[in-house]
Amino acid sequence: MRVVIRYFFRTLRLILTPFMLLSEKLSTPKGMTRTAEDQALVDEASRDLALYQFSACPFCIKVRKEIARLGLNIETRDAQHDQQHRAALEAGGGRIKVPCLRIYQDDGSEQWLYESADIKAWLQERFEPA
Repeated sequence: MRVVIRYFFRTLRLILTPFMLLSEKLSTPKGMTRTAEDQALVDEASRDLALYQFSACPFCIKVRKEIARLGLNIETRDAQHDQQHRAALEAGGGRIKVPCLRIYQDDGSEQWLYESADIKAWLQERFEPA
């Protein structure tokens, strides 16, 4: 019975994934417009960020939309299909859970921020214009 349930959800995920990705593509907002100098500062500040994510995860889509809305250049790392990124997520963050924002601190340490709402709030606090 467990096998049947597992295959049911795998099939459902295979069917829904293209629709979720298409929906993301069609509904992603345009990025904020900033002056060239302001955008250069934002790009420099977001250089030390990396988002570990799965492509069809609804919570990851939510975070990617916020990144696009804020006009950030944050590296996305596929923790679902790339074993190196998956291992780095588990080793650094302690668990394989997405979305996860890896924040490199100025002192060389790292912070691993889980939960889409927390990531969105952190990005808005840091990059939302006043």
